[in-house]
Amino acid sequence: MSAAIDPITLAVLAGRMEQIADEMDATLFRAAFNPIIAEAHDASHGFYDAESGDTLVQGKSGLPIFVGVMAFAVKAVIDKAAEAGDLADGDIYIFNDAHMGGTHLSDMRLVRPYFRDGELFCYLASVGHWHDVGGAVPGNYNPSATEAFQEAFILPPVKLARAGVIQQDIIDILLRNTRLPQSAMGDLNGQLGALDLGVKRLDELLDEYGAETVSAALSALGDRAETLMRSELSGLPDGRWEAVDYLDNDGITDVALPIQVALEIKGDRMVLDFEGTAPVTAGPVNIAYPTAVATAYVAIKHIFPDLPANAGVMRPIDVRVPDGSLLSAEFPAPVGGYTETILRMIDVIFSAASQAAPDRVVANAYGTINALSIAGKRANGQRWVMFSFYGGGHGGSSESDGLNHGNAPISTATIPPMEILEAAYPIMFRQWALRPDSAGAGAHRGGLGATYEIEVLEENAEAFLFGERGRFAPQGVQGGGTGAMNVFHYEQADGWKTPPLASKMLGIKLTKGQAVRLDTPGGGGYGAASDRDASAVARDVALGYLTPDKATELYGPAWKEVAA
Repeated sequence: MSAAIDPITLAVLAGRMEQIADEMDATLFRAAFNPIIAEAHDASHGFYDAESGDTLVQGKSGLPIFVGVMAFAVKAVIDKAAEAGDLADGDIYIFNDAHMGGTHLSDMRLVRPYFRDGELFCYLASVGHWHDVGGAVPGNYNPSATEAFQEAFILPPVKLARAGVIQQDIIDILLRNTRLPQSAMGDLNGQLGALDLGVKRLDELLDEYGAETVSAALSALGDRAETLMRSELSGLPDGRWEAVDYLDNDGITDVALPIQVALEIKGDRMVLDFEGTAPVTAGPVNIAYPTAVATAYVAIKHIFPDLPANAGVMRPIDVRVPDGSLLSAEFPAPVGGYTETILRMIDVIFSAASQAAPDRVVANAYGTINALSIAGKRANGQRWVMFSFYGGGHGGSSESDGLNHGNAPISTATIPPMEILEAAYPIMFRQWALRPDSAGAGAHRGGLGATYEIEVLEENAEAFLFGERGRFAPQGVQGGGTGAMNVFHYEQADGWKTPPLASKMLGIKLTKGQAVRLDTPGGGGYGAASDRDASAVARDVALGYLTPDKATELYGPAWKEVAA
């Protein structure tokens, strides 16, 4: 079928379909109530194959991690519909079960079949991070969870709409299982609106070009993605390279957890084998198999940035995840801290790939989203839950220093602005600044981490932290140095404290005027520090990125002559 469409028409249709997905993204971002979607853009939309659920097209603003996992989510709906035998035009499925659809329970998925002339053509899907979905911890990052039931309300695929008629009882269940029903309802309406728009735009596209031509384009896009991936792999040397890194702990027991990968290239194929990774843990740093495969895709997309967002990219790549490992956890194992684990997966893939293609890979980024929730009640009794994630330094590369205070490489999301958070919640930022001396040394240094200090303005609140990199620093590549580790402090009547498990803690009692502080990691360096130009070191000192003593310790005294 791919041969039936000419290259110009294919390019035009590819752009049109991507534009539809982009418009669906924008529709939700404008309509969502919670800042994690509206400001941070923790959401995604796309089109998916009618039989396999494979990703066909995804918007550019959506999170890359969703490209892979949404294929599993759509396939779960396909299987559910086949079992029931009652799929109809206007149906909409909703669910958040992470073991079926990947990521974690905060991500609410809506999947809608798209029919053309009475025949199923494809699926449309919307996923967004809801602010709160029940569970033991406001915001749902529970570092002490030992089963999924302690993390959030779990919803398997159910019909939110039947032949276009919304099922109010499903909405009633959803709103009864959140601390923030108004926010949840706003986000749900935003996702429904995005799906409605997608259907309208697809109708217009098929009216213009015909279903057969658009179907041929979708098939050709998958074939083209596969061809491009094979071409990229053929340009790399054959071989096998290994890397290992560690999670601090599982939130229950303070024992390091290895994540290990062997990357092998033979001709136009690649194998990513995670044998040697720690087994399923008691705590919530596990991930489900769909998330592991999606993470491999995200890493590959970073290494080969010109490849399209299409499932065809993964056809030449074999992702091997051992049964029983923390990368293939089965229900009801807790998976709420998935972000920390997939970041470490990306780190080890980068570290292995740097040995095969050093010019394509950056050093490790800061490696944690530092999921921080602060919650309480206002004076009028209204509940509030502030959840956000925080930035850090990115790794240096063969071409440049790492980005200062960037967001995690699992996403295109942005850190919510300080002004938005202060306006929405009874908190105040005492500090939001770059963290000096946090960058990994190198010919191209890593990016700087950040310091955030947040004061509570209501009488009482509780804080919950789910982070990483408190025990193991972000690694450099090609001889580069490590970035600074993550440090969390919280203020009490007798002074500042740090968590026993370094990067995870729950139920921190705070009173008005007390604060929490995050000193986030910097990125790893690229290349030997001895190869860094002395004028670049002097510039970093002048800008306050490096203190003079640290500059001399890492790079020697030559910078002083340039500075003088």
